[in-house]
Amino acid sequence: MVTTTPPIRIGVLGAHSTGKTMLLRRIEMELRANGANPVRTGRIGKRAALNGLPKMEKHTAASTEWIIAQSIADEIAAAAQGADVILADRAPHDALAYLNAALEYRGEQLHRLERERLLLLAATQLPKYDLLLATVLDPTMPVEPRHDYDSRYRMLVDKHTHKLLGSETITHLRVTSGPESQANAVAKALETCLAEAAV
Repeated sequence: MVTTTPPIRIGVLGAHSTGKTMLLRRIEMELRANGANPVRTGRIGKRAALNGLPKMEKHTAASTEWIIAQSIADEIAAAAQGADVILADRAPHDALAYLNAALEYRGEQLHRLERERLLLLAATQLPKYDLLLATVLDPTMPVEPRHDYDSRYRMLVDKHTHKLLGSETITHLRVTSGPESQANAVAKALETCLAEAAV
């Protein structure tokens, strides 16, 4: 694959434990098999917690802004490392969906100007993405025992992820837990990268 400038960017977003990281791993393996040099970002939630920032149903405007800014910084660093494909685990709109879910969960509202400011911050990154993948929550799929997730909050994240993408008319591919949908997402990512590299 020919190195491009700027690198091809594929972002994934969706509720926790819906297969985002596993999907990106599969895409990464396929890209490496086709001669690409992908770099995968991630673990932003864990780093937010290490910095004392609230997460999950306790998300705030400040923690959301930190996560968006960190995801932007991670992608810049990946490009500086020479990645020809950046696989962003949690594209910026993901943080907004988590915040919107947290606010509904707590029965709170964000000031209109603050909400618009965060939406604008995330929206500035949209033109960079060549492909956005949005996982869909399958409530029948078991959650790993090591994860003690609040099921109501998780469903709210899924709702707000797809509501946000739809209301902002953001081009994306919905990815369910089904094998055909997963395979289609991997194929679409590979097709996107190969098509961009050929330009």
